[in-house]
Parts: sequence; structure tokens; C-alpha cells
Amino acid sequence: MTADQQEQDVVEVILEDHRTMEELFRQMRSVEADRAGALKKFSALLIAHGEAEESEVYGALKRFRKVDDEEVEHGVEEHEEGNKALLALLEVDGVGSEEWDTKLEDLVEAVTHHLDEEERTILNGARENVPDERRAELGAAFLKERERQLESDCGSIENVRTVVGGS
Repeated sequence: MTADQQEQDVVEVILEDHRTMEELFRQMRSVEADRAGALKKFSALLIAHGEAEESEVYGALKRFRKVDDEEVEHGVEEHEEGNKALLALLEVDGVGSEEWDTKLEDLVEAVTHHLDEEERTILNGARENVPDERRAELGAAFLKERERQLESDCGSIENVRTVVGGS
């Protein structure tokens, strides 16, 4: 795999987003951090990431033998759960209130479960069974769609409502 392909490898790109989400969770839990700012970044990333996975990656991975189709479909269901938990948190008025903390933990639980499961099943399957060149192509497509989503203010509460309503 060339350095260029490594940069675009869909598995690596997705894993990088997962680590960013975990860091944003830490910030949202920290009373010293800009919790509202971290939520805004997280909201945009979660929606852009999920939409890009579903439109550019999941369908392509289903075409490979030994990548579990049921796990891919389950990943879509888990995106919906995470998006609903995100919307519930976005709809809380007081950042850091008891309700906000409860909804944050619901979100952390839903998304962390998905990240863990996706990494163990879908991404390991992709790493082992999808050729390097194809993973690089999927990574480029994923990044392009994720960027398009981010530019469209995909993390706004209005858009999250639309995404959740349409799922």
C-alpha cells in the first residue's frame, strides 16, 4: 500500500473519526471544557460520518465475501440509535444540567457500542478481505461525502431532526 493509499484507507479514516468522537466525549464530560462547542463538533462529525458510511462504504462492503452483510445492516440500525440519542441531547436546554448529563451518557453508550462493534466486525472484515486499492478508493469517496455533509451544516439540530425523522 502506498503512502497515499494509506492516508485514504477507508478503515484508517473511519478509525480516526472514531478516536475523534471519543475525544469529543471526553470534552463533553469535562466541566473545564467548552462542552457546547464539543457537542457542536460531535454532532457534525457523527452525522457526516454516518451518512458517508451509509452512502459510500456499507453498500460497497456488502459486495465482498466474508464481510458480514448482517453486521453492515446492523451498523445502519446503530447509526439510527446514535442519531436519536444525539437529537435527545441537542434538545436539552442547559448544557451540564442533570438532564444533559443523562442524555450525554445515553449518547456515549449508543455510539461507543457501535464503534466497538463496527471495529470488531465490519472494519476487521474490510481490512482482511478488501484489497488495498479498493479500500483507498472507498476512503476517498467516504472523505468526499463526509466533507460535503460537513459543509452543509449537517450537525444542526434541524438537520439532525430530518435525519432522525427520515430513518
